[in-house]
Amino acid sequence: MFIDEAKIFVKAGDGGGGCRSFERMRGKKYGRPNGGDGGRGGNVVIVADNNVQTLIEFRYNKHFKATSGGQGSSNNKKGKEGKDCLIRVPPGTVIRDTKTKMVLRDLQKGGEEVIIEKGGAGGRGNSKGKDATTGEKGETKELYLELKLVADVGIIGYPNVGKSTLLSKVTNARPRIANFPFTTKSPILGVAQVGDFSFVIADIPGLIEGAHAGRGLGDRFLRHIERTRLLLHMVDMSYVSGGNPSNNFTKLNKELQLYSSQLSHKPQIVVANKMDAPGAEELIKKFRPKNAKKVYKISALTGEGIDKLLKAIVTELQKGT
Repeated sequence: MFIDEAKIFVKAGDGGGGCRSFERMRGKKYGRPNGGDGGRGGNVVIVADNNVQTLIEFRYNKHFKATSGGQGSSNNKKGKEGKDCLIRVPPGTVIRDTKTKMVLRDLQKGGEEVIIEKGGAGGRGNSKGKDATTGEKGETKELYLELKLVADVGIIGYPNVGKSTLLSKVTNARPRIANFPFTTKSPILGVAQVGDFSFVIADIPGLIEGAHAGRGLGDRFLRHIERTRLLLHMVDMSYVSGGNPSNNFTKLNKELQLYSSQLSHKPQIVVANKMDAPGAEELIKKFRPKNAKKVYKISALTGEGIDKLLKAIVTELQKGT
């Protein structure tokens, strides 16, 4: 199951209390103060882990707490420091404060981490000549986690245009494929290898008119192509899709614009799929996508034209390296 958003509650550890203690000295009611400091409470740390793919762990496990610091003791012994609470998330996770909506950190690469809540400082022991103090309380926060996939290429298009079939042909991914709309219900990643060059492709579930406003969960799917460097805009060249590829192309680009002006300006490679279908050659003659320098004609089912398309993708991606 692909889960791309979650709400969690985190609490850093409390600081341990300082110790009030005195040496026992013959003939004196109180000897020298020797109480040790309390230990620091553990931090809450969130780290991006390449081995984690979704936020499904947080569907049921929502509360995370670091351990508190130990109490100080006599003979100037400091309390044990609290153990940090380590939370692993997929690369591409955006961390927000639920109350303020402020972005606290955007973990885009594996290995990146952030101390999201600091543990409380330990209390002061009386060995320094002052009264012992209690430890500070650890910080508490409610967080909203939002996953935006990190991929080089995002395949977009209306439902049932052949996105999943293309992904299965050019990568090791095995998405569900069937001849009806909305077969793909969550983004799927695959790695394509062209010679010595490899890149990650994301198959985005089919988008429909009104996607920017959430129709068909479109707004949740659109977020996953915000980080992509290149879009493959796939258009169905069969009469089954209604026989108006130019109209479909324009409508989908309008959804990108309405969702994010930045997203609408990403470079696109236009792909005319299902060229093996009856009447496809007739439709391609009427297809005039605006601002597209070239349309790549393919059949994801038979493999026709895929090699040329892959070379074009590599060329485009290498421009930005």
